[in-house]
Amino acid sequence: MSDKATRILVVEDDLAILTGLSMNLKFEGYEVLQAQDGRNGLARALDESPDLMVLDLMLPELNGFEVLKELRQRGRDTPVVVLSAKGAEPDKILGLNLGADDYVVKPFGLQELLARIKAVLRRRYPASGQPPVGFGDVQVDLTAKLVSRGGQPVELTAQEFKLLAHFLAHPGRTFSREELLSAAWGYDYEGSARTVDNFMRQLRLKLEPDPEAPKHFLTVRGLGYRFDR
Repeated sequence: MSDKATRILVVEDDLAILTGLSMNLKFEGYEVLQAQDGRNGLARALDESPDLMVLDLMLPELNGFEVLKELRQRGRDTPVVVLSAKGAEPDKILGLNLGADDYVVKPFGLQELLARIKAVLRRRYPASGQPPVGFGDVQVDLTAKLVSRGGQPVELTAQEFKLLAHFLAHPGRTFSREELLSAAWGYDYEGSARTVDNFMRQLRLKLEPDPEAPKHFLTVRGLGYRFDR
C-alpha cells in the first residue's frame, strides 16, 4: 500500500452497525467507503479497489457469499473480512473457501474486529523492513523479494515469487488452479490452468526437502493446492 490512508469498504445493510463501525474505522485513521446492499458493494469493490472489505453476508440484492464469489471470479484479491450473524461451521467454511481472509460472528467485540482487520492488512500488505517469513529451512523476505534455503540463496522467477507470496499470505487455505491463476497471473491471463502445476513443481523442487513427498506445497485431490507451514 502507498502512504495514503488505507481504504476500507464496509458492506452492511444494518445502518446502526454500518454507521458505528465506519466511525470507529475513521477514528483509527482509515478512509471508509460504504454500501448497504450486495450489488452496490460489489460495484464499489470492483470500481474503487479498496485495500480491504468488511462484508456482511445477509444482504439485499446479492448476498455476501455471492459478492465474494463474484469478486474472486473476476480475479480481485481484495482482502475480505466477513462479518455475519451466520455463525454455523458450514457457513464459516463456505466463506473461507470462497476466499474470505477472516470470519467474524455477530455480535462482535469492536476491539477484536479492529485487531482482526489490522492482522489481515499486515499479512496482505507487509510493511517495509518486516522480519523474513519462514517455513522449514526456507526464509522469504517479501519486501526485498529474496529467498534462501538453509542459508543459501534460491533463485525464483518473478512469477514463482508471486505464487509463493500468495501462498504465504494464506497459509492453510486451499486454492483451485483457476484461483491461483487469477491471484498470481491476473484475471486476463489466457494460459491453461495446468500452468499452475508446472509452477508448483518448480516451487517444490526449489523449496521442499523432498519434492516427491512435499510437506509445504500440498496437492488437495480434486480441489487444487494448499500451503502449510
